[in-house]
Amino acid sequence: MALAEARVPIPSRGMVVRELVAVVGRAYVFEGRSDVLAYEYDASNITAVPDLVVLPGTAAQVCEIMRVAARHGIPLVPRGAGTGIAGGALPIVGGIVVGLNRLNRILDVDLDNRVAVVEPGVTNIDITGAVAERGYFYAPDPSSQYASSIGGNVAHNAGGPHTIAYGVTTNHVLGLEVALPDGTLLRVGGEGADAPGLDLTGLLVGGEGTLGIVTRVWVRLLRRREDVVTLLAIFDDLGRAGEAVTEIIGRGVGPVALEMIDHNAIQAIEPFVHAGYPLDAEAVLLIDVEGLRDVLPTATALVQEICAARGARTVRAAHAAEERAALWLGRKAAFATLGRIAINYYLHDAVVPRSRLPEVLRGVQAIAAREGLTLANMFHAGDGNLHPFILFDARVPGETERVIRAGEAMLRLCVDVGGTISGEHGIGFEKNNYMPWIYGEADLRAMRALKSVFDPHGQMNPWKVFPTPVSYAELLAPRRFPALPGA
Repeated sequence: MALAEARVPIPSRGMVVRELVAVVGRAYVFEGRSDVLAYEYDASNITAVPDLVVLPGTAAQVCEIMRVAARHGIPLVPRGAGTGIAGGALPIVGGIVVGLNRLNRILDVDLDNRVAVVEPGVTNIDITGAVAERGYFYAPDPSSQYASSIGGNVAHNAGGPHTIAYGVTTNHVLGLEVALPDGTLLRVGGEGADAPGLDLTGLLVGGEGTLGIVTRVWVRLLRRREDVVTLLAIFDDLGRAGEAVTEIIGRGVGPVALEMIDHNAIQAIEPFVHAGYPLDAEAVLLIDVEGLRDVLPTATALVQEICAARGARTVRAAHAAEERAALWLGRKAAFATLGRIAINYYLHDAVVPRSRLPEVLRGVQAIAAREGLTLANMFHAGDGNLHPFILFDARVPGETERVIRAGEAMLRLCVDVGGTISGEHGIGFEKNNYMPWIYGEADLRAMRALKSVFDPHGQMNPWKVFPTPVSYAELLAPRRFPALPGA
């Protein structure tokens, strides 16, 4: 099937526009090509042009938009900040993009019960910002947290560097308000842990907008630990750094963050951020150890001992807040800084058992070398969530095809050692045709049946998660990749 054949036409376009304008106002309905082109891309490598874009300001307006779409049989694609990597916010077969940026209020903060109620357009970091002075924080911290919205984090079950200790988004969402495709507004979960009944909250978190549109989120807040030490371990061998990761976890140290950054990534990050990463290192580990002030010296010494035994050149401790912030800024700003050394990128987020990290790291390097490609690694080593970053120039004939081939081989390697194809970026359209690698036909049939309960007409974010006749790679091959920031 050609993609053009799959695109869903909008009958009575003028009528649909009038109905949407009646819901949200003329200023928040975009129909001209020059207006909707701003929504044709996210942080993935493909583009898809919406037929219409609508920006609701309330949950009631979201419900009315869904009723309009249901009456006319039009696909709906929810969109947050557009930082997603897997093409989840793109209208692959056309339809209406529902932008949720206007729903950006923190509605309530209840520190007695450690709960905040927020709308989906609230930026991840803003939740912590609202409670930090009182000693609390919101734990999930994807690297895009300064831009990504909580609605998108919920849709993709986002993680981040501190996942190893605190878990991912689903571990911190207590309840949801969700608009269903027929316009019904549904409340699931509660204001505390372990609400009675079916765990519909757990089902909807990670649903990638294929079941409904989240309009309100009840999130768990945590109290900050008494103290934290950040360590930078410097290695001359990438594989030995991977071995150190395995041993740190195996020895029961329990770091709250354990990140790895390799040589190529350091070359981009350090001259721009000045984080303190040595330019001649093959890899560094960025490690946070938190807890009671009296206990931290013991845990810190054990991490230093393990890293030294695994070949670390040195292990530095940063105690001052400014030094810690500089080290972490290097990791958080890594994506943007890669534009200093490459024009284009392709990124995956497969997960492997931690014990297989050294083997897989060597394997992905070998795949890149075989295809003649440059690879940068910076990832959540503590929970085995790899982020192999292929850097290249799409203007070079044949290079895009080599990138696609290498990316698929890297994913396949991760699956073959007992891993999976996504840790936090989601499946979206990018990896939907790889789902049969990890699920049987009966599993996929059960998932489709569950989706049909929420979305019987298949209007919510079509062509995402489940295999489709046209693949991401087929759309990617003839296109130029987008330039990295700063390229």
